[in-house]
Amino acid sequence: MRALLQRVSHASVTVEDQVIGQTGPGLLVLVCAMQGDTEAQTDHLAAKIAKLRVFTDDAGKMNRSVRDIEGSALVVSQFTLAADTSRGNRPGFSTAAPPEEGKRLYEYFAAQLTAQGVPVETGEFGADMKVDLRNDGPVTIWMDTDAGKASA
Repeated sequence: MRALLQRVSHASVTVEDQVIGQTGPGLLVLVCAMQGDTEAQTDHLAAKIAKLRVFTDDAGKMNRSVRDIEGSALVVSQFTLAADTSRGNRPGFSTAAPPEEGKRLYEYFAAQLTAQGVPVETGEFGADMKVDLRNDGPVTIWMDTDAGKASA
């Protein structure tokens, strides 16, 4: 599973001119289930994100987690994180999980992040979403549960 997380002062997701999820301060987490991803990998990623120290302490060091600041998360599915740009000029997405499995793991991830003590709101899987955010820092971190990639 791939995730791109951004520390935000606020973020929201809109579908058909209606805000369906929001957060702030906290994390915007864009997630993509990849072929072969498991619930165990998803569990690990959710636990890691809940504990990841990306918020500043009183000394100005990134030493606090989203739980430590009593923040929340906006979790948005984004299959384009599976983009393969190695050939040509059009990205390929064949490494993304099939839609049914992608949706299941996306919803499972949001539930696991909630179980880790992080209040979560979500986007709508497969919808045309508009995401607004104010990146705080900016802090943007890419994570991947695949052992050959940046580790989670």
